[in-house]
Amino acid sequence: MLKGKKILVGVTGGIAAYKICFVVREFKRAGAEVRVVMTDAAREFISPLTLSTLSGNEVIVGTFPSPDAAVVKGGTWHIDLSLWADVMLIAPATANTIAKIAHGFADNAVTTLVLSLRCPLIISPAMDADMWANPMTRENVERLKELGFFVLPPDEGELASGLEGVGRLPEVETIVKFVEAVLQKTHRNLQGKKILVTAGPTQEPIDAVRYISNRSSGKMGFAIANAAALRGAEVTLISGPVSLQTPRNVTRVDVQTAEEMAEAVQNRFAKHDAVIMAAAVADFTPSRPAKKKMKKEDFKGENTHLELRQTKDILGSLGDKKDGKVLVGFALETNDEVRNAKEKLKRKRLDFIVLNNPLVEGAGFGADTNVVSIIDKSGAVKKLPRLSKFEVANVILDRVVKMLT
Repeated sequence: MLKGKKILVGVTGGIAAYKICFVVREFKRAGAEVRVVMTDAAREFISPLTLSTLSGNEVIVGTFPSPDAAVVKGGTWHIDLSLWADVMLIAPATANTIAKIAHGFADNAVTTLVLSLRCPLIISPAMDADMWANPMTRENVERLKELGFFVLPPDEGELASGLEGVGRLPEVETIVKFVEAVLQKTHRNLQGKKILVTAGPTQEPIDAVRYISNRSSGKMGFAIANAAALRGAEVTLISGPVSLQTPRNVTRVDVQTAEEMAEAVQNRFAKHDAVIMAAAVADFTPSRPAKKKMKKEDFKGENTHLELRQTKDILGSLGDKKDGKVLVGFALETNDEVRNAKEKLKRKRLDFIVLNNPLVEGAGFGADTNVVSIIDKSGAVKKLPRLSKFEVANVILDRVVKMLT
């Protein structure tokens, strides 16, 4: 898997930096080409000369060349490397570096490179247990995951402080296998293709402050958008109101109501090669939403009736306009799941449909995993085990790729 791959290694200032010598050596043994970028703090633990010798390439330490050098060479090295690499690994990733990346800082060679990076980024944290458990670090790590970065969790064991806990840099073999796994998930087989993804719920206003909605978190749709972008696609993500960060290299369009989502999809549908409708669009909306907040005193009696009308069937309206496009729908069912999903597949003229039941363990709203079945036009049902939503996204995209080639 690593033969012929171009790997960037970012080294930051942690005691575990010494292990990166062995990681670089294993990458080279596997046939990869390796380039190393270091922070100034990393030099306190390991020599750039050592990593240059092991990688067979020059090592970049500072953002700018030394003004005292006999020859000063300019250039945009961070852009050149971001276009060159197939994957980047930052190990060890200190709490400081994680915080900087999570908030867009670019004050050293490693963080500057991250902002211009186009390939998958793997972050391997290593720090003391209390630093790893700190709520601020945990929040930053979750932010990185939402942005589409891969995080290899630290191991548990003896730490540099002499304490026991979670925070150790994983062993060399674990790091190498993780890099291989990421490369397997991020084939650049959608380059030149345009993918439209919908995600999240819609909010249908009752009055100026209240609305009807559902419990969709948007995580499945965002995972699909992220996975498609990592495969090289030009991705447009139309999202209802969610609290998720936009994945890297994804164009996001925010909407609120089902009507707004319908308009956004219709306006962009023709320009895309595949459309994956993962949004949980409301089926009903209040017929006459009030422009001001309704007061409890405005109603007489204990029972209040809310008049609803059906929203536009976005997915159903696209079937007649497919024109060679791949059209994928989702079915969330709590009873007669397969039968209902097959009916929806046929009625809306989909290429395949992804079925899940939110009552199944590991498939609930807001979870990071999902349990789905994929049903194609022939009626064949492929049931998947519990997987991360990113893994489910890649199974879906594997099918899309086959239909587009």
